[in-house]
Amino acid sequence: MISINKSLFAVFIFVSAVCFTSCKDDETTTPQVTTDNNTDVLAVYKKIYGATEIYQDGDFVVIKTNGIPDHKSPYYQGTEWFELYETYNGNNPDWKKNPNIIASSSMVYRIPLNPVEVESGNQSTSLGSMGVSLNGVALYNQYAGPNNQPLTDEINSFDQYNGHPQQQGNYHYHLEPTYLTGNAGRNALLGFLLDGFPVYGPMEDGVLVMEDDLDNFHGHRHSTSDYPDGIYHYHITDQDPYINGDGFKGTPGTVTR
Repeated sequence: MISINKSLFAVFIFVSAVCFTSCKDDETTTPQVTTDNNTDVLAVYKKIYGATEIYQDGDFVVIKTNGIPDHKSPYYQGTEWFELYETYNGNNPDWKKNPNIIASSSMVYRIPLNPVEVESGNQSTSLGSMGVSLNGVALYNQYAGPNNQPLTDEINSFDQYNGHPQQQGNYHYHLEPTYLTGNAGRNALLGFLLDGFPVYGPMEDGVLVMEDDLDNFHGHRHSTSDYPDGIYHYHITDQDPYINGDGFKGTPGTVTR
């Protein structure tokens, strides 16, 4: 009888040790974020190579950037990044440099890790950054200022890569970021809006995307190379609204400076 009790006691000690170790591991190990097909959700966001930091915070992904483009621009004149200065060599005969210069902008994007489409009551985009491109540059909407001012005149200040800085020096794109599409292709993933949905270039399966192919928010849903199970995504086109239409398809996160 004593022998049996000793055996049971040994088993009890072993099981308790295993349980203690397992519970301790659960408390100290951060679980991997996975999708239904067991791939890291953060992996696609890590394609934002211009970010200074990317990490998960609850149900959000936090993306930090300095907003500095990794390509040359006439707007680098008079800055500490003068080696990236290049005179305008685009194809707009009406080009005119605005009075601003590129400055570092500490941007913190907090966007849904797993975006969800909203069926009604969608939020409009506002002036300022509505998303972030892969090189860390901000994406702006189709307006030049308050009261839905069109980009008609402002377009003439866009540099050879379709960007320019605003008054505080925050460089941004309203149109196709041609530096990115020139390197990755016009069908490539180019960035994300604040609602977490991806932004793709103006071509799909070798065909130019037309406005009629997209909904009022300037996107549609199907599989992509980055999302084989399908996802809603925006497309940049060469017509107004260029990147985004009547607002965010999903619930937007935040961006702070």
